[in-house]
Formats: sequence, structure tokens, C-alpha cells
Amino acid sequence: MSITKTEWQAIKDNNKYYDDIFWYAVKSTRIFCRPSCLSRLPKKENIEIYYTKEEAVQAGYRPCKRCQPLGEPVSNQEWVREIDTILLHNYQQKLTLEELAHLARGSESYLRHTYKVITGITPQKRLMNIRLSMAKKELLETDLTVKEVAESVGMENVAYFIKKFGEYYGDSPLQFRRKISNKIVPPKS
Repeated sequence: MSITKTEWQAIKDNNKYYDDIFWYAVKSTRIFCRPSCLSRLPKKENIEIYYTKEEAVQAGYRPCKRCQPLGEPVSNQEWVREIDTILLHNYQQKLTLEELAHLARGSESYLRHTYKVITGITPQKRLMNIRLSMAKKELLETDLTVKEVAESVGMENVAYFIKKFGEYYGDSPLQFRRKISNKIVPPKS
């Protein structure tokens, strides 16, 4: 549903009066909040309004860890699933730990610690894994240059991208592409 001026103002003002009247969901993070949530204000165009919290959950949104719109704490396992969703939807952007913590509605240190305890890796490592996996897919499915592939997965430093790709896959992006193209047998005429 589109947002009214009154709803937008309530969200901007963190107005508790509107709690339990409506909930707002943020498309870019897949998280929903109470209007009084003290998290950083999302972009207006990323907001959807729901008049029951059940509607927000049915639409695929998860409750905010900070404002707890379901009236109960969000488990660390669920929060890690939220963080993974954020990483998958935003890997192409410059995504610092600070920005990730903002999007996930938590502190940087607690997010990093909790994520590592639950998954065994840091969120930065997970982000790198996603980027390299998507880069591999692009190298297989497109004719983009290595620089274009690096940029498309959120890595502006091409030399760093080539280094990390080699560490992860054992070949540079060009070596990887050549090996794969040599394995593809053209159809017989």
C-alpha cells in the first residue's frame, strides 16, 4: 500500500501514537517496524504500509530486532536470516559493516559477533562469498569484461576482485572463463 502524508510524518517523528495502528515495511531490507522505531529513517519510496502485523509477515517481511513489532524479541537465528536476506538483496552496493548494521537494525559489533557465532563466518566473508558466486555466474553467462563483472557485483577495485576470485576458485577470472569455454563442446553440424 502507498504511504500517506500522515503515515510518513508519524514514521519521521517516531510517533508512538501510531504503534498498533499501522506497521511499515522496508522493501530493501525485508524488515517491518512500528512507527516509533528509532532506527534510521528509510527512503520513502522503499516503504510499504500494513494495517496488521500479520499482513506484513504474510508479505514476507521479518520483524525488526530493535522495535520488536510482534511484541517479542527476535531470535538471533532469525536475525541472521534477515542479515543474509539483506546481503543477498544488496551485494551489488557498497555495503560496509556500518551500513549493514543500519539495514539490519542493530549495532555493528553485536551484529558481527552474533553472525559469526551462528554461521561460523563474518558477514563480510558471507558478502564476499555472494559476490564471488555471482561473479562466477556472470563470467559463465555473459560476455562482460572482468572489470564490468567486478563492478556488477559491487567490487570497484578490479585488482582486489581478481585476487579474491583467484583465492576462492583457484584461477583468475580470465583463466576460469577460458577453462569453462574450452569444456563447452560446440554442437555437431
